[in-house]
Amino acid sequence: MKKIILSLLTFALLLTFDGIGQIIDDTPVDGLFTDEVMLEKEPIPYPSIRRADIMWSKRIWREIDFRQKFNQKFYFPIDPQQNWKSFIITVLDALKEGELTAYDISNTDELLIPLTYNEIMARETFEDHRVMRRPYPPYEEYDTVIYTQFEPTKVMRLRIKEDWYFDRQRSQMMVRIQALCPVMIKERNGEEVTSPLFWISYPEARKIFAHSMVFNEYNSAMKLSYDEIFWKRLFDSYVYKEQNVYDRRINQYATGVDALLESERIKREMQRYEEDLWEY
Repeated sequence: MKKIILSLLTFALLLTFDGIGQIIDDTPVDGLFTDEVMLEKEPIPYPSIRRADIMWSKRIWREIDFRQKFNQKFYFPIDPQQNWKSFIITVLDALKEGELTAYDISNTDELLIPLTYNEIMARETFEDHRVMRRPYPPYEEYDTVIYTQFEPTKVMRLRIKEDWYFDRQRSQMMVRIQALCPVMIKERNGEEVTSPLFWISYPEARKIFAHSMVFNEYNSAMKLSYDEIFWKRLFDSYVYKEQNVYDRRINQYATGVDALLESERIKREMQRYEEDLWEY
């Protein structure tokens, strides 16, 4: 009798698991079509480049603030939805799967020391030892440890290292992004403090960005990718450093309005160089 009951229970469990599998396999399409085309996208190919054709170049560093309205496509969605993820979640997922390599922050912003996903998470996990007092008699004190985990929503900026150059063969000023650095915004003593996390190689990440969907506020049928966002320069940013003999940032010799004016001066200087080439 016991064998018959066990057989019936086993058969019932198999039917249950089979039904669950069937439900998962037959999930409806939530939309007009699937996003398989996005997963098949390839990065936009770089134009060919020869050293002999580069008659001028300059390296600059920019910063994108996700809190600006035009840049909010990097910050949202907070909760991932299928292939639609925020920029930092896209990068972290790629690091976790081993599809991308992160590099430690250095004073020269060079990609020298690799970091693993677990090392990055360990750096952003903090232990805070506190002495607490019980809210009821006898109001005795006790020691406790408060753990602070990494919060992706605090990543609100992105630094870009890029090279601008004038291609003599095409007679055109062009740019190539070399590396990206997510930056966290933290509060310390009531003030906003920036905390860069790591650098990633943009050429290495282009294939991942080409498969990652970005919200298109003008047309949901024509979905963009992060690779297209960077390629078409669909972001607002400001220059915080240009390559110089002192290797210093703008905020090291200018502050406030003067720093903003210096950032605009660097932009105009590059535009003026291209215009002056066509003066005669």
